[in-house]
Amino acid sequence: MTTSTPEEARTQIVNMVREFVRRDVEPVAAQLDRDDETPHELINTMKELGLFGITVPEKYGGMGLDYTTFAMIFEEISKGFMSLSGAIGTHHILTYVLTHYGTEGQKQRFLPKLASGQIRGGLALTEPEGGTDVANLKTTAHKDGEEYVINGTKMFITNGRYGDAFCLLARTDPDAETKHKGISCFIVEKGDPGFRVGRDLDKMGYRGLDTCELFFENFHIPEDNLIGGEEGLGFGQVMSGLETGRINIAARAVGVAQAAFNAAIRYSQQRETFGVPISQHQAIQLKLADMATKIQAARLLTYDAAAKKDRGERVDLETGMAKLFASEACQEITLEAMRIHGGAGFIKDSPVERYYRDAPLMIIGEGTNEVLRLVIARQLLRRPEYQI
Repeated sequence: MTTSTPEEARTQIVNMVREFVRRDVEPVAAQLDRDDETPHELINTMKELGLFGITVPEKYGGMGLDYTTFAMIFEEISKGFMSLSGAIGTHHILTYVLTHYGTEGQKQRFLPKLASGQIRGGLALTEPEGGTDVANLKTTAHKDGEEYVINGTKMFITNGRYGDAFCLLARTDPDAETKHKGISCFIVEKGDPGFRVGRDLDKMGYRGLDTCELFFENFHIPEDNLIGGEEGLGFGQVMSGLETGRINIAARAVGVAQAAFNAAIRYSQQRETFGVPISQHQAIQLKLADMATKIQAARLLTYDAAAKKDRGERVDLETGMAKLFASEACQEITLEAMRIHGGAGFIKDSPVERYYRDAPLMIIGEGTNEVLRLVIARQLLRRPEYQI
């Protein structure tokens, strides 16, 4: 009996996802985008493939995969329909926080259902008045006997309509010495009228996936839902989870950029002007060369950050760099792909029009690039190994 190596297992899993995207996702992506319709059948297939438990340890029913494979999976899905990767994006931040900071009871209670997709997870972090300024959040969690009472509003929440459980940050100590020390992390489940889903947000891109407002009005949860069982640690717990989120966002950007490049290079070899394919014109060749180079650089940054995460190294700087570069490159490449297509790229029948609308999500999501530049600079100034 022979067993596959980790590299062989990774190849098998990525090939499985690639085939799923080719067979089931690509034929319906344009329609899902047009209708802004959540693809429940595709999500159910993702559950069957085990993609809701990519990094959940095997002892809790997950696949226990490394973050390099995690990134490859997000890249492959995003080549077909980036929005679909959102169904498991913040879901995996919740599983990460539970895996690394939850009590054993919380892990036993939630992780098997999250890994199977029986429960779809999300991240209730952003608020209407403080998207980037997380430490200034207004949502409160007041201790009342053996329960917490939550009040507040969350905004731009992926999986908000059809998700079941959310990693929620709320203020438990309004008098804390520094704002972030007064924040705690909870897992909250739907089912009580005090937890209400608001409107579905009509987005420019990232369509075909539910993104909503969440309202908490005297919403009671048991104290056992305080992740880790200790108040005041939520900010650090979620910031750590966001490092993995930046790996998945960077990988999504690489996937969308690669899809745009693939469309552009195919079109350039089919479309003729002045008697030859436009790929023979130097102006187009220069664009293709720059696009391919930026994609490769973005991919290498992304997988370098994932590999360091796999080795247990500190990766706040590396994930920030990967997300920053990959998302900016994706925006540039999708625009160049549209320019190569000319007028054909400007109409909704062309997939490059969708890629162009999807690209800004990666610039904004999991920390805006403006904030990430500050994070990167501060780490460069603090870490002597980068001061050569």
